[in-house]
Formats: sequence, structure tokens, C-alpha cells
Amino acid sequence: MAIDGDHNAEACSRVDDGMARVFGLLGKRWSGLIIAVLVNQPVHFADLRRAIPGISERMLSDRLSELCSAGLVVREVDEGPPLRVAYRLTTAGGALEPALLELGQWAEKYLPDGGGCPEEFRK
Repeated sequence: MAIDGDHNAEACSRVDDGMARVFGLLGKRWSGLIIAVLVNQPVHFADLRRAIPGISERMLSDRLSELCSAGLVVREVDEGPPLRVAYRLTTAGGALEPALLELGQWAEKYLPDGGGCPEEFRK
């Protein structure tokens, strides 16, 4: 702990490599929301787009490609007719559900209404 503005280099530690990988992937805008929508069931592209206000089709496509490449999401083509594309979580992607639920509960308590942390928790 720093005392009187002094910096204690020994007290600083390097961030865990696993955390760096997680936030490198899920810390990108929209990625966590995409996974949160897919937690319950496979979702067609158009429905996924409607479920996440503000995301463009291009950004959704890019993020889905990244999540597929990472092995968290699978793209499935329904030949139809009509031809439709759906996305679902892999076992690895689905394993994020408990963490997402915890983050949602944390946000309800510490970031109500999308604002900053209430004063009572700033101590």
C-alpha cells in the first residue's frame, strides 16, 4: 500500500494472463452482450441484431466471427427454405453463464440505472 504518495513497486503485481485473455476477448464492445443473448438458446442473426440495440449488422457479424474463431459460438445454417443462419454457444461459451449472471447481479447492486456506483459503496 502506498503511504504519503510513495509507490511501493513490490505491492504491484502483473495482471493474470488468463484475465488478460478473457478481457481481450469479452472486453470488446458487444461481445459480452452477444454471449448473454445466446445463453438461453440458439438465435437467428436478425433476432440477435434486434436483441442488442445499437449494434450494426457489420459489427454483429465481426463480433460473431471473433467469438466463433475463439470457440465460444457456433454458426449453424438452416438450408430452409428460407435459408437462415443461427448462432449458439459451444460448451465453452455456455460455461460463461454463471459469470454473466454474477456480473448482472453486481451491476444491479453497484451500477443501478446505468449510473455510477452509489455513494454508500464508495468507501
